[in-house]
Amino acid sequence: MNHKVDKYLADGCLRCPLGGTSGCKVHQWPEELSLLRAVVLECGLTEELKWGVPCYTFQNKNVLMVSALRDFCAISFFKGTLLKDAHHILVAPGDNSRAVRYVKFNDTQGIIEREAILKAYIYEAIEIEKAGLKVDFKKNTEPFPKELENKFEEDPVFKSAFEALTKGRQRGYILYFTQPKQSKTRTARIEKCMPKILNGEGLHDKYRSLKK
Repeated sequence: MNHKVDKYLADGCLRCPLGGTSGCKVHQWPEELSLLRAVVLECGLTEELKWGVPCYTFQNKNVLMVSALRDFCAISFFKGTLLKDAHHILVAPGDNSRAVRYVKFNDTQGIIEREAILKAYIYEAIEIEKAGLKVDFKKNTEPFPKELENKFEEDPVFKSAFEALTKGRQRGYILYFTQPKQSKTRTARIEKCMPKILNGEGLHDKYRSLKK
């Protein structure tokens, strides 16, 4: 176990204004996240903290993340589209996701019932890395500005959060990001909006507590 992940479970990822508060998404799923962590560690992956969330690697290659979202917690496979998904449990973060696939959970019982299946998927993902398989990325037809694509490459968590937004919210951000003529201004707008996107909010939404 990595002590940095212990801190994540205690405080959250601290990447949006709700970090460290009771409204943080991490505090919505404490038992579920701890259980997913235990399942993954039993598969022999190395535990790290990347982009503010638990990331699990094999020989320094990213295999999966354990993360909390507003309506569920999840295991996210970096090369999920290469998994066979014999049990049909993988879902895409959004319509534009070309590699990552989630397995979603909203209670501990669901994790317990699927523990053996999850481990099989994790072992398959490890074999994909051993074989050096790559996702065949097709050209993105969405009008994403170059600066946004660069942020996606730097930060997979941010990319996943953006893809999970509704198409309307995505379009609102894209229009806002592409308005400035200068690249540095577009980049500044993206960085300013990252906390809202990570929290699942639209451009004009206010931060909402996760308490029901």
